[in-house]
Amino acid sequence: MVAASSSSTALSKSFKYDVYLSFRGVDSFVDHLYHALEQRDIYIFKDDQTLILRENVGPSLLKAIEESKVIIIVFSTKYASSSWCLRELVKIMECHNNNNNNNNNNNNNNNTTTKLFTRCFMMWIPVRNEAKFITKIVQEISFKLRFASLRANANLLGMEARVHKVLSLLETSHGDVRMIGIWGIGGSGKTTLARIVFDLISTKFEGTSFVGNVREFSSASLYGLDLLQEKILSDVLHRQSMEIKIRERLRYRKVLIVLDDVDHIDQLEALAGRPNWFSSGSIIIVTTRDKHVLLAHRVKLIHTVELLSQEEAICLFSRHAFGRDIPIQGYTELALEAVTYAAGLPLAIRVLGSSLCGKGKPEWKAALERLKTVPLMEARKSLELSYINLEADYKEAFLDVACLLNGLPIDDVIRITESCGFYGTAALRVLEQKSLITINDDQYVVMDPLKEATGKEIVRHLHPNRPNKHSRLWILKEIECVLAEDMGSEATKAIVVHSPVELGSQVVTKGFGSMKELRLLHLVSEIDDDYDVKIGQSSPDFPKALRYLNWEGYPHVFLPKTFKASNLVTLEMPYSRVTQLWEGEKQKVLNRLRFLDLRRSQLRTLDIGMTPNLERLDLEDCDHLLELDTPVGGQKTLVYLNLSGCSRIKSFMFIKRLESLEVLSLSRLYLEGFPDIIPGHCNSRLLELRFRHNNIEQLPSSIGNLKKLVHLDLCSCTRLTSLPESICGLGHLRNLKLSGCDWIEELPEDLEGLERLEKLSLSCARIKHLPDSICKLKCLKSLKLPFCRNLEKLPGDIGQLECLEKLILEKCIQVRDIPDSICQLKSLKYLNISGCSRVEKLPMELGCLVNLEVLNVKGTRIRQLPLKVSSLMCLEIHAPKNIQFMSTLGNFDQRPMKMPRTSDDDTNASDNSAAIPIQTQRAVRRSSRASVMPTKYKDYV
Repeated sequence: MVAASSSSTALSKSFKYDVYLSFRGVDSFVDHLYHALEQRDIYIFKDDQTLILRENVGPSLLKAIEESKVIIIVFSTKYASSSWCLRELVKIMECHNNNNNNNNNNNNNNNTTTKLFTRCFMMWIPVRNEAKFITKIVQEISFKLRFASLRANANLLGMEARVHKVLSLLETSHGDVRMIGIWGIGGSGKTTLARIVFDLISTKFEGTSFVGNVREFSSASLYGLDLLQEKILSDVLHRQSMEIKIRERLRYRKVLIVLDDVDHIDQLEALAGRPNWFSSGSIIIVTTRDKHVLLAHRVKLIHTVELLSQEEAICLFSRHAFGRDIPIQGYTELALEAVTYAAGLPLAIRVLGSSLCGKGKPEWKAALERLKTVPLMEARKSLELSYINLEADYKEAFLDVACLLNGLPIDDVIRITESCGFYGTAALRVLEQKSLITINDDQYVVMDPLKEATGKEIVRHLHPNRPNKHSRLWILKEIECVLAEDMGSEATKAIVVHSPVELGSQVVTKGFGSMKELRLLHLVSEIDDDYDVKIGQSSPDFPKALRYLNWEGYPHVFLPKTFKASNLVTLEMPYSRVTQLWEGEKQKVLNRLRFLDLRRSQLRTLDIGMTPNLERLDLEDCDHLLELDTPVGGQKTLVYLNLSGCSRIKSFMFIKRLESLEVLSLSRLYLEGFPDIIPGHCNSRLLELRFRHNNIEQLPSSIGNLKKLVHLDLCSCTRLTSLPESICGLGHLRNLKLSGCDWIEELPEDLEGLERLEKLSLSCARIKHLPDSICKLKCLKSLKLPFCRNLEKLPGDIGQLECLEKLILEKCIQVRDIPDSICQLKSLKYLNISGCSRVEKLPMELGCLVNLEVLNVKGTRIRQLPLKVSSLMCLEIHAPKNIQFMSTLGNFDQRPMKMPRTSDDDTNASDNSAAIPIQTQRAVRRSSRASVMPTKYKDYV
């Protein structure tokens, strides 16, 4: 038996029948199958009345084939002897092929039919258990029909692919009982997805139950979970008033249960506590907004609901706004703005589209502008449920991100939230698990416009026209008004402005005085020549509660005398006029201060003994700074110190007293000798040392005492002539940067001691040879040698670098040959030998580098590439215009690749180059265009 179903391309067609039965003669199996399908309310075409005369009946049957969603062919021993059956079969295959490919010709149809017919007879075996076989057929047909309905439903745009992913996830697990979580923000389609999967696979189980609104039902009464247990048992066992426990009655039944909108671990423990509550093959599907609930219940299969792509969102929005799949003329930009606001949430897109349907452009623009401050009610209610269930601290963190911190680097957000008294890392993790924020690949905290607007509305909705009553202020005009009118109140907890704000003397003097609970203040001042006149001698009245103070361009030379600062955790005043923190000799102790940033300020002196718990100190480019005072007994908490550009500091002895220091930056000091900062023992905690742009000639041998050092940056130390042998004892070093150290002629011989080194950057013009020991760096992933103009060759055993992913030899003009062993670098992804003007060929086995993604041979003498290179599926090549592939016998491929000119202004026409995306050798040869590879590998330092 074979079933052929209609393809997605024909779903818009109106079908009269669910199933068409194709068979030969009287057959009890067909009768049993027919009745089994009929019991499932499946509408079937079965031509009983013309069994004897069907050889003479044609058009009506052929039309019935065209009008059926699914066709079942029952092959019997006499099926092939009937010319009509064969005509039916050809018609069936024509319909099937036309639905899948309108360009198929008759020969293809005949071939397909022949293959199908042959395959069926080769697999033809007696059916040993007819009842089980029919049951399996009915389940499969039911599944196909339901999936067809899913495809045809215009309101379920994009759902087919998402259903496939859930089903695939279920298939990958072969456990006795499978529990899968469907996780996503409110309005993302979790319930719809779970319902569709439930309907598709429910026929394969002995009992099923879909339990909706678990959160709402369980919290409605003390007996909510008990009632839900009874519902599950009633659904599965088809009995009422069940008082027996789930685990006692369902352990012998294969069941499918959906628990929708779960928000607490207690609900899962009561309704699906352990896998042994259910029989083998059972599936439990849980939908939730909170990923932590799934993790706490040890749910291993978790499907993250994908929001609609922009294309899907535009289509769904257009269906509700315009009654078609694309925007009408003149509304495209407005539609894009609308779906950007909705952030891929199906619920928000449907509601927004329906609300704008039939309205003109002015109404659209007004509605979209209003959404920036007042989110859609339906969407807001859905999102507010996630907010309401947060703990108090996490609610504050959510509102801070929505109103103040959206789009900032994660490290900054953590520092700010911790400064305000919250556990920043934990808060962000919880918000991410509840789908309220995302952390992107660049490690920025991102909240979409709808959630941001919802958070801002939560802050504003009680007093929409009284900003002085808002807990957070972020709108510049409102801030200026509140400060200038001295309307601040205890309600204000945070103020953040990222653009310059002009503050007059009255504002500065009185503006913050009444904000007794202000904990976070971030301002930017735009200082001009007349600013001193405007500001006068007044100073801001900072409240005692302030914990995070960031004022870029702070116009005063001291902090206010009235500022107690006893709760201050973070003080950031870059580009300020501060010369010292407090006026006079008597300095206040800032016991809680952990983060201090005075970059590019006019700071002259600082006593870090007054900040006993300081962890991070950034004084970059404080070119007026003469000294740092440290306690005689040392400073035990400082882990980060940046003194780059502080060129007036003469002594660095104090650094030895910083016992916990992990990151030290002393770049651009132009020191002629390495400062005495390294202790005489090996207990230093220093992990990172940045020493760029200094005039030292040698490193001290004591550098070897920094046993925990991970990152050493000596770039552009142009007078450095050599490295001490002791540097080879830095067994934890992972990144060594020597680019621009042009006086170094050779590296230490025993590099093998750098056993954890992952990145090595050498742009040293005088180096002629690399030590053989470099090939023993088993962890090395990146080797950059650009502009090593005297380097003559690579070590012959470079193929031993089994982890190497990036190799750059740009402008190594003395290199003549690329060693054959390079073909052993199985991890290599990026190879750049551009500008190696003496290199004429590449190793013939270069095509063995299956992970190679980018090959750059511009500016070389290479005019033939090994033929195997063309088989690298994901490779992009930068090469001369007329380059060819060469076989292993030395013969050219006579069909040259066509490459467009690049955007480079090449003076030599023969050296024009392009990036060639290679899919297969055939695709390369017939390609008439190729895209230029983005310049993403240009940072050699």
